[in-house]
Amino acid sequence: MAEFKKLKLLDFWVSPYGIRCRLALAEKEVEYDLLEQNLQDKSELLLKSNPVHKKIPVLLHDGKAICESLIIVQYIDEVFPGKSSILPSDPYARSHARFWADFVDKKVAGLALQMWKLGKGEELDETIKDFKEVLRTLETELGENKYFGGDEFGLVDIALVPFTSWFYSFKAFADFSVEKECPGLAKWAKRCEERESVAKVLPDPKKVYELFYARRKKMGIE
Repeated sequence: MAEFKKLKLLDFWVSPYGIRCRLALAEKEVEYDLLEQNLQDKSELLLKSNPVHKKIPVLLHDGKAICESLIIVQYIDEVFPGKSSILPSDPYARSHARFWADFVDKKVAGLALQMWKLGKGEELDETIKDFKEVLRTLETELGENKYFGGDEFGLVDIALVPFTSWFYSFKAFADFSVEKECPGLAKWAKRCEERESVAKVLPDPKKVYELFYARRKKMGIE
């Protein structure tokens, strides 16, 4: 592994955005220091490193801060060559990957967060309906490919795969089965989980569930 002693990642273990960065670093075989953050009591380092949004993840490279997960992933791809590229070399293919990664950010993330925060009712039903449509759109884009980039694991896979550790919680809290509704996407998730980089950084779905369960209980959601 390449070693960059001045590389640090400010993160929180369950954050899908932070997992993206850890995935990219694992794919590139880059060593770094993981600085776990308390999001209820944000550190001075986090506030100083990301004064605009005050959020994780933040990558510190030689003391310089890079913020926002997809920007960080692309920065890692450009700075650390590694064995393979996260983004394709062809300009059109690169723009296509960025489009779908942005789609995941704009469509998947918000709905996924709502899924575990809502109790049973009309609002949850509408969220499930919207979420199902978004996942089916992604499943159609994936098609018969191994990964979203074809045979190569890339930016869109890295953007989406952190949310697969939430699938267990979707089933538990919303009775929504990704495997039943989007079998092609579920098979893609299992292929991704077999990659060394993904297996290394993806949290245990049951631990994710336990965290969400505790938060729901605190919020008074049955």
